[in-house]
Amino acid sequence: MIASDAPARAELLFDRLRALSFDGVGITRASFGAGESAALDLIAAEARALGFATTRDPAANLAIDLPGADPSLPVVACGSHLDSVPQGGNYDGGAGVVAGLLALEALRAAPRRRGLRLYALRGEESAWFGRPYLGSSALFGALAPEDLALRRAGGDETLAEAMGAVGADVTRIARGERLLDPATLAAWFELHIEQGPVLVARGLPVAVVTGLRGNLRHRQVTCTGEAGHSGAVPRWLRHDAVFATAALIERLDQQWQRLLAQGEDLVVTVGMLGTDPGEHALSRIPGRVAFSFEARSESAGTLEAFYALLLAECDDIGAERGVTFAFDRRLDTAPARMDPGLTAGLAAAAAAEGLPAERMASGAGHDAAVFANAGVPSAMIFVRNDHGSHNPREAMAMDDFLAGTRVLTRALAAAVAA
Repeated sequence: MIASDAPARAELLFDRLRALSFDGVGITRASFGAGESAALDLIAAEARALGFATTRDPAANLAIDLPGADPSLPVVACGSHLDSVPQGGNYDGGAGVVAGLLALEALRAAPRRRGLRLYALRGEESAWFGRPYLGSSALFGALAPEDLALRRAGGDETLAEAMGAVGADVTRIARGERLLDPATLAAWFELHIEQGPVLVARGLPVAVVTGLRGNLRHRQVTCTGEAGHSGAVPRWLRHDAVFATAALIERLDQQWQRLLAQGEDLVVTVGMLGTDPGEHALSRIPGRVAFSFEARSESAGTLEAFYALLLAECDDIGAERGVTFAFDRRLDTAPARMDPGLTAGLAAAAAAEGLPAERMASGAGHDAAVFANAGVPSAMIFVRNDHGSHNPREAMAMDDFLAGTRVLTRALAAAVAA
């Protein structure tokens, strides 16, 4: 169904995206930054060369449209994001955008009652401002003023400033205005690389996603004790922030294991941890430690239960060791279920391509969660990818990508004909 020259053009697009964003180690496309903008410009230019109309919505996302026979009908949308984590890989997000462009071209001559729209979304990664899904959330009026006040990691630029610099209508976004009515979308489809090892381990090229884990995060939790001389303060008089933080992490690991044994779905991460480099000394008892906290689950109830355990353990350890724990703003992303009908359609499309219709939940978050929770029926397909993700070693084979693209195109063809 896709064009015979699609493999070569896809390879070329991926190579050009890589060349735009290679930082000497991996791929870096900062959310609402120059690298992301250059990637959107590249995709827009390619789409226009193919004869498609392109626009930028008020959140500065790129939209590429293929009209349907009945303009009054809600359109079918697909796509993914084009930003990356620092020193990440080239396929995280980009694969879904390139696949969508190939699908649009393949369906240009197909019967279509509904229009088809490809989105290249901005700001999916949380690495830059601490909150994910920025471009898609802005579409549905889901960015709060405190979100817009978040500052770029390692800098002073606020999210509002970064969005404004690339042409987003920050005034409307700050009002919580809905820039896109969910009722105007019949469905959302997203192709994405799998960011874990399951498809590689099972020897499968693609899988159909059933749901996405939500997450609960703090960019920074601070444990404050009392600095002192390492040789002069005995254990019983110490208020050691490092030992207190280590005790907290150990207890959280034990609670995590207990909940897993009870059959709960949960992953927990302390991703950033450290003392103040300006106060480092071999002979100093650390008085302050900062760390990040993240929990993910398919169950909002499990997230809340584990968060309550976190707070209780902080109170207990604080009393035991004479330290205090302070939390910055809590950031939440709700779990999402994919639409059963669309999921079945993807499974049927996979079967028509002679592929096993493996179904699995996503441990990673994706823009599809925002669309689903806004009321848009949503579906996802994973493509096998070796060496994980959020690192430069992402290794998606082109044959697997093309298999996923064919599945996506079949599912889109059915959706726009309905």
